[in-house]
Amino acid sequence: MAQATAPIPEVFESTGWKTVALESFTIDVVDYKKEAAFYAALLGWTLREDDGKRAIMDIGDVGSCIFRAAAPDSFGPGANGAAPPRAVIRNFSWVIDKWDAQSVAAELRKRGMTPVAENRGAFESFWVKDPDGWDLQICNNKGLAAARKKPATARLAGPAPFAPTGWKTVWFDHFSYRGGNYKRSASFYANLLGWERAFDEGTQIEMMAGNVGDVICRGDNPFAPAQVKEPGAATIDHVSYGIAPWDVERVREALESRGLHARADTATAHIGPDNKLVADDIYQAAYQSYQIDTPNGFSLQISWVSRDKRLVGANADKPQALRKYPAPGR
Repeated sequence: MAQATAPIPEVFESTGWKTVALESFTIDVVDYKKEAAFYAALLGWTLREDDGKRAIMDIGDVGSCIFRAAAPDSFGPGANGAAPPRAVIRNFSWVIDKWDAQSVAAELRKRGMTPVAENRGAFESFWVKDPDGWDLQICNNKGLAAARKKPATARLAGPAPFAPTGWKTVWFDHFSYRGGNYKRSASFYANLLGWERAFDEGTQIEMMAGNVGDVICRGDNPFAPAQVKEPGAATIDHVSYGIAPWDVERVREALESRGLHARADTATAHIGPDNKLVADDIYQAAYQSYQIDTPNGFSLQISWVSRDKRLVGANADKPQALRKYPAPGR
């Protein structure tokens, strides 16, 4: 474990920037209207705009999600013989402090990136690639982050898939980001956007993106040969949202009454009688969540995590990681 959690040299010096908001993230999806209606009914998201090709939704005051229409054949084949995906997260965008376009561009170039400007009126931004080729946008606070301060008045075109739950999304529990080297990913985002590293578990690091939410950097570990796999494209394989109100039994009943198969995920496990790992009881676990699938087959997680409990999952994983890795769940 000491070898697995050893640090690597930082990828570059810190910019001194801090992440102050999640501007948005984009999900390419076969049926974007159905996906948008699902999140509105389940998690209380509100529609800000629908131009017939994409829907922009407010996640309360936490951030924005862009559901973008995509052809079924644009996702490529499924992994290991599975059916091709129908929904994939393509990028994310973060608001930083100390915005000055010329200075930001210069600092990006200084660190080996090629910034591509995308501006709309007062909104200014740059697109860059992270070390795994992931599309990352860095921007000022004049775009969707500003728009969320005004009520969203647009209406969904299609019917709701089921009765609204009444839940509200109150926190970004985590993006599950998987690249080629999780230590390198953590160094990149810590030094570029000011994200704080919780602790290295030997398989992943949970990053604190200011007061916005968390990102779990996963992927190969250069110090653990058994974890090194064939290189692949960076992905966000699921997102977890903290909701309110939370009650283990009532949330499960609400999901199942709406035809959603709820899979408990506590992030931790114990050794059972047959010497195999058994997931901890969700009623008593430090980390409580359920995994479900959206109408287009994307993995969605909902949890009881709020800003005050933001590291409960990482702290639950840590003792398990010290005994055996990789840690299960989350």
